[in-house]
Amino acid sequence: MEIPLELQVAEWLRKRGLKLVVAESCTGGLIGHRITNIPGSSEYYLGSITAYAYEAKEALLGVRHETLLAFGAVSSQTVLEMALGVRRALAGSFPLEQTVGISVSGIAGPGGAMPGKPVGTVWVGLSAPEGDWAWRYLWGGDRIRNKELSADAALQRLLDYLQGSLVSDPD
Repeated sequence: MEIPLELQVAEWLRKRGLKLVVAESCTGGLIGHRITNIPGSSEYYLGSITAYAYEAKEALLGVRHETLLAFGAVSSQTVLEMALGVRRALAGSFPLEQTVGISVSGIAGPGGAMPGKPVGTVWVGLSAPEGDWAWRYLWGGDRIRNKELSADAALQRLLDYLQGSLVSDPD
């Protein structure tokens, strides 16, 4: 039986002495839900911000209005600003050097498609002391499945980072 991603992430966050913060849009809190299902998650999980609307992304995460206008919410630029913004917003007394942020923004469906961004388009971002990364995915499921796949992708990228095997290209 495969060990759930959130359990693997928990082990590695503890091992590395890092804190996790999450910025979610299309997943609507699913990543935070999965993380907090693990007993003892308060040791490494500081919290999350679910910022669905542009206004929330700007006010709570510090995403620049210009970024949203130029690239939209479903873009590498936006998820990178979300991931760094949630680190800054929720780190509290913990040094940014000990905090990792992940973010997700996408079009879960069934509506919302735009030119060049079909339903199922999702961007995952990660901000860490060593740098910032973003990955694009295109899922083919229904709304619930697209959210689940997006949460899995974010947790897998986080695990890759924690294990030192992060690659920039998701393919």
